[in-house]
Amino acid sequence: MYSERPAAGLPQVIAWRARKLPGDGPARVLPDGCMDLIWHEGEVFIAGPDTSVQRHPARPPGRTFGLRFAAGTGPQVVGVPADEFTDRQVPLDQVWSPAEVRRVAESAAPDVALLEVATARWQPPDLALVEVAARARAGWTVDAIAERLGLSARHLRRRVKTAFGYGPKTLTRVLRMQRALALARDGVPLASVAAVSGYADQAHLSRDVKALAGVPLTSLVVT
Repeated sequence: MYSERPAAGLPQVIAWRARKLPGDGPARVLPDGCMDLIWHEGEVFIAGPDTSVQRHPARPPGRTFGLRFAAGTGPQVVGVPADEFTDRQVPLDQVWSPAEVRRVAESAAPDVALLEVATARWQPPDLALVEVAARARAGWTVDAIAERLGLSARHLRRRVKTAFGYGPKTLTRVLRMQRALALARDGVPLASVAAVSGYADQAHLSRDVKALAGVPLTSLVVT
């Protein structure tokens, strides 16, 4: 069981919750260009940005609450560049003080506690990074994004890697896949999905999604 909603007062952040039931299998987590701050049955950790599908072992039944930070907003809250967490899950007490983490871990309302600590550390999103994410999701090339922002390719790479956890080429692939998946799940024909999302053709869409997700797009649409 899973649900999500915009986090109150925090733009570009989604608050989500999940409940694992007995018999649920391992989770398949697709790359999305985001960092998450997660509470699971008293454990609090950072889930860094993934470069490919992650197949996490099945956790024991229980509750999970999280905040998903998009558009490069996560490092501002966590206080550490995103590329230090790429493809990793790190206990939060390795980054924050144990006392601060305990207040979240032991809270009777962990979803509220997560939101409170994120709000206390919040900084307004960098509008340039918000635009990078929007252009990448729309299928713009790295060169076009750099030109739009008036940045050199080297400067763009440095800023994107710090904020998103990987370089702009990987970011564009990941966010383009996420947009394609959303369109396909809305019933848009795959040929149209490819054209709208910035792929050369439907075959390119299929190859790229399978490389990132580990399964064909059609498998993801029906799950």
